[in-house]
Parts: sequence; structure tokens; C-alpha cells
Amino acid sequence: MDEYTDLMAAADLADGAMTGVKVGSHLYLVANVGGRYHVTDGRCPHLMGNLTKGTLDGTVVECPLHGSRFDLVDGSVVRWTSWSGAAAGIARALRHPRGITVYECEVRDGRVTVGPARATAR
Repeated sequence: MDEYTDLMAAADLADGAMTGVKVGSHLYLVANVGGRYHVTDGRCPHLMGNLTKGTLDGTVVECPLHGSRFDLVDGSVVRWTSWSGAAAGIARALRHPRGITVYECEVRDGRVTVGPARATAR
């Protein structure tokens, strides 16, 4: 049984770009970095911000709501928020830093497909 789901045409996503793809109620973030495709959750685990509306710098995506940054390769937290001082302490206390889920993905017949979640250290 094939555990992969078709998301989009690989040619529709330029190098250095990302987009969101909904499958059912789940939002995936799909990014093309140097011809390598990455698929992660499309929502930030802090305040559920839409990561696909954020910015992409190499393999790091930044949440548009509060500046949290995540590496698309392994889902790790690069920065929990862009807030400082007491606001940053409150943000960490209310929502403990945690990474995003990264999914297996393959390009098959010119189509980006998503598979199961990867076991990643976050």
C-alpha cells in the first residue's frame, strides 16, 4: 500500500519558493530549496500562524505572527519568537518551544508527493 499523497506539480514551485497545500483539513507547507522539496506542517505550533504566509530563508521558515523560525530539514526550532524580555518569557511559559512536523516527500512523475511524518529530534 502506497502511503504517499499527491500534492502538486513540482514545476509549479520555483526554487526558493514555498506554498500551502490543503489535503482535507490539513495544511502542508511545500518548499523548493535548490531543487530539493520539503514538506512540513503549515501551521506554527506556537499560535497556529500560517507558516505558508511567512518568509523563507534557505531552509528556514519564519512565522508571520511572532517571528518563530523553524528548519524545514528536521523541523527544529531555530528561534521560538522574535519577542524579547518579559514577552519572550511569557511566550515560552505559555507554549513550550517545539518544532514542526516534517514529512517524507518524493517527486514522482513530476509531482510532489507527501508520505508519513519523519521521526525527528525536536
